[in-house]
Amino acid sequence: MLRFEAIVHNTKALRCGRVLDRFPQIIDRLAGMVERFCTTLDCVDTTFVGDGLLDQLPAPTQIGATRVGGVDLNKPRIRAALSAALALSAASDGFTVAEFTAKVHAMSGDTDYTSRQGAYDLRKLRGKDLVIKPGRSRRYHLSTQAASTIAALLTLRDQVIGPILAGVRSPRLGRKPATWIPIDRDYEKIRIDMQTLLHDLGITTAAAAA
Repeated sequence: MLRFEAIVHNTKALRCGRVLDRFPQIIDRLAGMVERFCTTLDCVDTTFVGDGLLDQLPAPTQIGATRVGGVDLNKPRIRAALSAALALSAASDGFTVAEFTAKVHAMSGDTDYTSRQGAYDLRKLRGKDLVIKPGRSRRYHLSTQAASTIAALLTLRDQVIGPILAGVRSPRLGRKPATWIPIDRDYEKIRIDMQTLLHDLGITTAAAAA
């Protein structure tokens, strides 16, 4: 049985005070963090992408009077933004643009990513209902559905489409790894089937063309 606990290194970040009288509120915040973290894990374990979502994501949207660009999964910056938002989904009181930007720095290593870019990327995600900003709050939140969708999109792009496209460029399997797990067998079967499909469709991979 797994056990999850919340540990506080800086109670000020909980935004509910630090005096002893506020101990019940602190406990409530920590319990909420653990619950949201478990929900995020559940979303990652069971992800979902709705019909037509991949076609709708790149299209621009409107937030109030402002036209905002779409979400292009082919761009590393957007994938980094999605990963950062998902990582912050368990935050006790949501997250700010500054916290979001710092998380992008930490996860992607792109220290040139600015707060202005972070704010714009969050507007893009808001336009697709992947994050919410209640009322006039400066803090952003992820719903359970949004966390599930983001996890599915990242998994689809990084663990399905990317490896499959990389695999079909190699007509033969390289040296078999020492540890061969069921997912490896799945990838290999898809790689072989995709080569057959591409051949039937008349699509030549770079490796085959060479």
